[in-house]
Amino acid sequence: MRWTRMIVPAILASSLVVGAGIPAAGAQGRWKEFRLPKANSQPEDIAPGQAGTVWFTEFHGSRIGRLTPSGGLTEYAIPTAQAAPEGIESGPDGAMWFTEWTGGKIGRITSDGVVSEFPVPTRGSFPYRIVTGPDAALWFTENVGNKIGRITTAGDFSEFALPEASSGPLGITDGPDQALWFTEESGDRIGRVTTDGTFTEFALTSGSEPFEIATGSDGALWFTEFGRNNIGRITVNGDVTEFQVPTANSGPDSIAAGTDAMWFTEYVAGRIGHVSLQGTVRDSPTPTANSYPGGIATGPSGGVWFTETGTGKVGALRPA
Repeated sequence: MRWTRMIVPAILASSLVVGAGIPAAGAQGRWKEFRLPKANSQPEDIAPGQAGTVWFTEFHGSRIGRLTPSGGLTEYAIPTAQAAPEGIESGPDGAMWFTEWTGGKIGRITSDGVVSEFPVPTRGSFPYRIVTGPDAALWFTENVGNKIGRITTAGDFSEFALPEASSGPLGITDGPDQALWFTEESGDRIGRVTTDGTFTEFALTSGSEPFEIATGSDGALWFTEFGRNNIGRITVNGDVTEFQVPTANSGPDSIAAGTDAMWFTEYVAGRIGHVSLQGTVRDSPTPTANSYPGGIATGPSGGVWFTETGTGKVGALRPA
């Protein structure tokens, strides 16, 4: 279940590995943190929007936040109380689209903060992550519903049940092959679904617990293995390679593509990691202890943005 991430105790990192592209946490001008008005808002996912902005979900605050490059913050309340928003993504219509974990809805918010909500047909599905697909629709995972959902910008739904029961789909990304790729946390698999609902699944090592997935600039799919402390890479043909994170028991969580590398969060260890396309992995702690970094995104200027679920902050990193 997705809640395993939320209850794992913090494990102190035993070593500091700072490599190319990651300045040390105290490096002047390289790291920034923006504190949200309510410390218990628990920012979760984050995604780039228009005009250099980043948008993020506030799981406990039931709000959508927006940050400008200079740190100007605006927050918008979601109409549904205790909606627990999770994933967020820029849509093909210029709006941001998000999932409501406990609200059971897909939300849409315009650049000026107007929110619309669309109930997912399957009740109790717990929608988690969302992405714009190759067909200009939004695709999302239904973690408890065990389905992959699709919604058009007009609000029309389709749902596709996974082949295996209790797979626990979590992360999802638009693949390089006109299909959607997703993780199956409980099933220890990487899944692929075409826009007409045809599934293919690729087995991982037992206990991998794949969380998030993103398409790299090398045309492969990269994913985090929360359970085995790895970053995985899978080709469109299903060939899997795994790279160990240097900090033990770090809890690799979200992942995002940079120009020539992948960036990821280490939820338990409180670090930001960087893996080259050749598989060299390095990481560094966030400036604030017990940050529990969750979502991560890269901006158009090469900056890296991440949420701190434990501190109620949004962090930014300008690589060296």
